[in-house]
Amino acid sequence: MSARVEQIRERLVAALAPSELAIEDESHRHAGHAGARDGRGHFRVQIVSAAFRGQLPLARHRAVYAALGELMQTDIHALAIDARAPEELH
Repeated sequence: MSARVEQIRERLVAALAPSELAIEDESHRHAGHAGARDGRGHFRVQIVSAAFRGQLPLARHRAVYAALGELMQTDIHALAIDARAPEELH
């Protein structure tokens, strides 16, 4: 697991206590892309947390961005988010 993925995992676990969390580094798929030139990465996050109950998708995304903090400026160029409450899995 890359250091960036581990940092993302640590922050999301600390802030949102997910019951499920999957993080994929998709940076290799964007080699040569203008946004990848500065060294920041492209990631996909699938997260299930009770913290998302009653929240609209925009609020869930904002919660993920807030949990990641400055990583959004220093390490992450693009982030695809699938955020759900536990009861939305079935």
